Amino acid sequence: MKPMTIPVREPGVRPIRQRGWSDMALITLAMIMGSVGLGIFLLPHHITMGGIGGISSILYWGFGLSPSVSYLVLNVLLLTVALKILGWRFCLKTIYAVIVFSVCLFGVQHLMHGYVLLQGQPFMDTVIGAFFIGSSSGLSLSCNASTGGSDTIAAMVNKYYDVSLGHVIFCCDLVIVTSSYLVLRDWNQVIYGYVFLFITALFVDQVVNTRRKSVQFMIITDRYEELGEAINDEIPRGCTLIDGKGFYSGREVKMLFVIARQRESSKIFRLIDDIDPHAFVSQSAVVGVYGLGFEPFKTRLKSKTRLKSKRNSNNKV
Repeated sequence: MKPMTIPVREPGVRPIRQRGWSDMALITLAMIMGSVGLGIFLLPHHITMGGIGGISSILYWGFGLSPSVSYLVLNVLLLTVALKILGWRFCLKTIYAVIVFSVCLFGVQHLMHGYVLLQGQPFMDTVIGAFFIGSSSGLSLSCNASTGGSDTIAAMVNKYYDVSLGHVIFCCDLVIVTSSYLVLRDWNQVIYGYVFLFITALFVDQVVNTRRKSVQFMIITDRYEELGEAINDEIPRGCTLIDGKGFYSGREVKMLFVIARQRESSKIFRLIDDIDPHAFVSQSAVVGVYGLGFEPFKTRLKSKTRLKSKRNSNNKV
């Protein structure tokens, strides 16, 4: 039984313009959430976050420097390094995110000037602030952008190593939170910062993994051509047509093999119900999907270097 692929122009790839606008909308929402978390729940209560935001907070408490200005300047310096590794597309989105975050943070501080929310409840401020900051980082990273700071460092590491984004961010931020003791001189606030980092890492991984979850469909239907074209055009996802045979009935059947994002499952079920309500469908979760329209392959940088040197030596011979 030889699989036969239904030809499509660009399977699994959304139009660039549509994807760009949706990414920018999500990045804007993420930056608003992050500025609310930092400006309302962390800065007024002297709870340190990680990344450039944490460094800006330390400079604000210790020297009175505007956190929105220092956040912007420090990120510009970091992005000059990230440009060579992550490319201009990532850095362009991140520059937009940093500018939006700085402007929103300035606006939040101006609106909340003289008013402190949840005063005397540092643990609640820590949890709520971690929710806003973690969700902000997760949304921006899933859109191939960053809020700057340790997010950018995590993205550079994640490009070559298949490691948890949340863990990389946690390790970078741990150093920054610990150094806040030099300004605050209060280990209680530093401990709240540690709690904040742990909760933030959980939210980052949860948001990123939720948006990256994929599912697998095995669809047996007599109207496979119509359904395959609908999946190609409306989702849009590629699908593979496989010849099969019922063991009991002995009847020849056609089966569509489809990989899609979990958030696209409802659309696929709707198409199946509209085109062939009597189709036999199997859906299952997959651990990882790599390739066109999904995640890029990630191998260790040392392995790539070793393979490259081996090829060069073979060419010389």
